[in-house]
Amino acid sequence: MTITTGAVDTVVIGAGHAGLAVSRLLTDAGRDHVVLDRGRVGERWRSERWDSLHLLTPSWMTRLPGWGYTGPEPDGYLSAGAFVGLLEAYAASFHAPVVERTTVLSVAATGQDVRRFRVETTAGTWHARHLVLATGPHGTPIVPAALTGPRRAEGVEVVTSNDYRNPARLAPGGVLVVGASASGVQIADELNRAGREVTLAVGRHTRIPRRYRGVDIFWWLEATGRLARTIDEVPDPEAARRETSLQLVGRGDGTRAVPDLDLGTLQDQGVRLAGRLEAVSGHHATFRDDLSATVAAADTATYKLLDSIDRFVDRAGLADQVWGGRWPRPVTVRPTPERLDLRAAGIATVLVAAGYRPDPLPWLHLPVTDGEGRFVQRRGVTPVEGVYVVGQRFQHRRDSGYIDGARHDAEAVVSHLLAASDDRRGIRTMSQETAL
Repeated sequence: MTITTGAVDTVVIGAGHAGLAVSRLLTDAGRDHVVLDRGRVGERWRSERWDSLHLLTPSWMTRLPGWGYTGPEPDGYLSAGAFVGLLEAYAASFHAPVVERTTVLSVAATGQDVRRFRVETTAGTWHARHLVLATGPHGTPIVPAALTGPRRAEGVEVVTSNDYRNPARLAPGGVLVVGASASGVQIADELNRAGREVTLAVGRHTRIPRRYRGVDIFWWLEATGRLARTIDEVPDPEAARRETSLQLVGRGDGTRAVPDLDLGTLQDQGVRLAGRLEAVSGHHATFRDDLSATVAAADTATYKLLDSIDRFVDRAGLADQVWGGRWPRPVTVRPTPERLDLRAAGIATVLVAAGYRPDPLPWLHLPVTDGEGRFVQRRGVTPVEGVYVVGQRFQHRRDSGYIDGARHDAEAVVSHLLAASDDRRGIRTMSQETAL
């Protein structure tokens, strides 16, 4: 497909699943648009994920506008590579106008009505009436201050999860993994299986079983309406948007009995648990004495969720159609170190999986972010007319940050974009008729 620069109705920045969802809806509506990406379709899944990564969600939840998974293992978990292949097939299915390997240099307002925004890139300049920012929920990796200060760890390499690929790519020796959400526990498990001595520094986390009462936990989260819960329904929106990722792993075809990947499992496999990383001075690391309390809080939240599922089963009359409810045992942590000599422990790498903060986006010259760099939006609509956002964590629904949830946000954004365009066209038409 040949795509030229110049005037276009809409520019979408980001060719991940959210940006492609918007592109499909704009295509269906007959709207002229272009999708720009610094790399290729699904670039973050290609270049910022480790080799063995699989989706946390089962394949049947891989749904986008006008498309859904139709492969042989709906209850399995797609690898990152397989998911990229599906995104490429999705884009090709409707001839998405994607311009790959195009870096955005500047986005600014023009002061015009019809072509409000000037988008300068390494491939040329577009003038657009609408702008959709689909840059994704993952930005700059968070590295604890303990690892960045003047007395940071000596003699060890600090690696963030987006740069991790496999155990063989790390320096020989033990590894201190910082962070016990989805990425942290999966990487700690892989390193342990590869024969590495692993210490896992545990902070706040969300424990959840992979399967409950015979079906994947995500089936329950969808059936009970939890994934559809909106930001307007939660008591603390800020806390909701900062929720930790689920302590899960996608493994197998979804039908075999696979042990849950939680702290108890890791501990039984020989991973040493510690509290939250407090400080690093020279080759010594200190940890908070909070592990037991953190684990207990996660277990309490787990049992509250499972109790709500059990009550849903009773209300819906499903008790004779699903397995009986068996709650996982609480995690009992063994004595943990409060101070660790990294050199004596043979630790050569500190691998940080502590989440992400928003990218600074120095090319974006529009007032659509707050002091922390987060997008200011409601249902994807920003304070700047004509500028939209998709694919953010808990953008509107709890599942906004998942592949499956982006379709809802894309539909809301495109519906608003089309309605606003029609309204403005109507105003201009009436003005012209009055002038005549």
